Amino acid sequence: MSENYYHTKASVDEYIQMAEGYNGGELIEIFKKFLPAESDVLELGSGPGTDWKLLDTHFSVVGSDNSKEFLKRLIESIPDGKFLELDASTLQTRKTFDGIYSNKVLHHLKDEELQSSIERQYEILNDGGIICHSFWEGEGSEVFKGLFVNYHYEAELNKLLEDKFEILHLEKYKEFEEDDSIFLVARKK
Repeated sequence: MSENYYHTKASVDEYIQMAEGYNGGELIEIFKKFLPAESDVLELGSGPGTDWKLLDTHFSVVGSDNSKEFLKRLIESIPDGKFLELDASTLQTRKTFDGIYSNKVLHHLKDEELQSSIERQYEILNDGGIICHSFWEGEGSEVFKGLFVNYHYEAELNKLLEDKFEILHLEKYKEFEEDDSIFLVARKK
C-alpha cells in the first residue's frame, strides 16, 4: 500500500469526497441478522466514520484505522467513540470481539497479508464470532491512486475461509456496476 495515501490531509480529503454518498447500510442490515444487538464489534478501516455510525446504532463498536489522519478526524468528530490504530493484516490488539466488519478494506491486502488477517481475526473473535466483509470482485490486482487493490472471486474467498469459518452468506452485489462486489458473512468454527 502506498505509504502516503490515507495518511495525508489532502488524500484523506480526496477520499472523503470520492466516497460521499456511499455506505455499507445494506450490508450492515444483513450483518445484524447474524449478530445480536449490543455485540462487541470491531470495524476495520473506519475511514471517515460513515459505517461506524451505522454500526454503532446496533452494536457496541470499536473502530480502527491504520491512518493517523483518519483516526484524528474520527476522534474529533465522534469524541465518545472508541478507536484503535490497527493494521488490518496484523491486528495487534489484545481485545476480543463478537464480530469483525469491514467495507472494502481488505482488498488493500496482498494474498499472504489477507491470509494473515483472516488467521488473526479468527484468534481475536469470541467463540461463534461473526466476520462480515466486502471485496471488489474480479481477478488480479492493480495500483489505483498509489494504493494496492486486490480483486477476489467467491470460490477463492470460500477456500481462504473454509478451515476456520462457516460461510453463512455470500453474494455478489452492485457498488458501481452489476456484480462488481462480493459480500460475505461467516461464523468462526
